[in-house]
Amino acid sequence: MQTRKLGRQGLEVSAVGLGCMGMSEFYAGRDEAESIATIHRALDLGVTFLDTADMYGVGANEELVGRAVRERREWVVVATKFGNVRGDDGSFKGISGRPEYVREACDASLKRLDLDVIDLYYQHRVDPQVPIEDTVGAMAELVAAGKVKYLGLSEAGPETIRRAHATHPISALQTEYSLWSRDPEAEILPTLRELGIGFVPYSPLGRGFLTGQFKTPDDLPADDYRRNSPRFQGEAFTRNLDLVAEIERLASEKGCTPAQLALAWVLAQGDDVAPIPGTKRRKYLEDNLGALQVTLDQADLARIDKVLPAGAAAGTRYPEAGMATLNL
Repeated sequence: MQTRKLGRQGLEVSAVGLGCMGMSEFYAGRDEAESIATIHRALDLGVTFLDTADMYGVGANEELVGRAVRERREWVVVATKFGNVRGDDGSFKGISGRPEYVREACDASLKRLDLDVIDLYYQHRVDPQVPIEDTVGAMAELVAAGKVKYLGLSEAGPETIRRAHATHPISALQTEYSLWSRDPEAEILPTLRELGIGFVPYSPLGRGFLTGQFKTPDDLPADDYRRNSPRFQGEAFTRNLDLVAEIERLASEKGCTPAQLALAWVLAQGDDVAPIPGTKRRKYLEDNLGALQVTLDQADLARIDKVLPAGAAAGTRYPEAGMATLNL
C-alpha cells in the first residue's frame, strides 16, 4: 500500500482511506456484519485510514468502527469529527464550536470508539458564532492532554484555515473533491500547500454517481439521502449522466472501471492528497483500491480536464441549507 503524509506534524496514512459514514446512515442497504467485514478487508489490504464522525448514525458509526478495529488498533489511523450537533432522535440541532462542547464531544467519541486517543480530530463544520481561535484552542488542549494526536478542519474557507493554523498546526483539511466537485482548486488547495496542510477529499466518487451505477433517479432507494441532493434530481441528473458517459469512455480506454479512473484522477492531484471513498461492501472496496494501479500521464490528465472541466457538474453539492455551512 502506498502511503501519504498529511501536514508537517508526522501524520502518515494509506494513500486511499475508507469513509465509513454510509455503514450507519444516509445511504440505503446497510448491513453491520458486511460493514465490519469491509473494514477488516480494508485493513488486510493495507488501508490504515478510517474516517467516521460523531454525527453518523448519532454515534452508532463510531461504535461500529471501534468494534471493528479493536484487535488491530496499532495499525489504524482513526479520524473522527465533532461540530454537527444532533439529538438522540437524530434531529439536527445546529453547529457548535464552543470550547466546552469540544471537550465534551471528544470524551464522548473516545468512549464510543473505545480508544485512548483519537489520531485525527476534525471540526466537522465551522461555527460562525465562535472565533476559530477559541475552537482550535480547545482542540489544542486535547492534544496537550493526550486525547488527540493531530488536528483537522472540514469544509473551512481559506481565511479560517489560516487563523486556525496560526493557533495550532492543522494537519489535514477534509472537503468534497472529485471530477464533478473541483471548487477547492481555486483557493483551498493553494492555501493548504502554502501552509503545508494535507488534503483529504471526501465523496471522491461523487457520492457514487461517477461509478456509473445510477442510470435514473429511480435507481436510488426511497430512503436514500441522495434523493435530496440537487445533483441527483431532474435535469441535473440527466446532464450529469453525460459526464459519467465521458468517464466510462476514458476508463474503457485505460482498461479500468469508471470508479478507478475517477479515484486515480484524485490521487494524481498531488502526494499530499489522500481520498476517503466510502463503501459498506467488500466488492466496491476492492474495486476502489484498484485505482492505485491506474497510472494517468499528463496527456491523460489533459484529456480528462478537457471533457470534465471545473464547474461541469449540474446542480449544487447540497441543498441550500447545507451549502450555507461550507467554506466559512
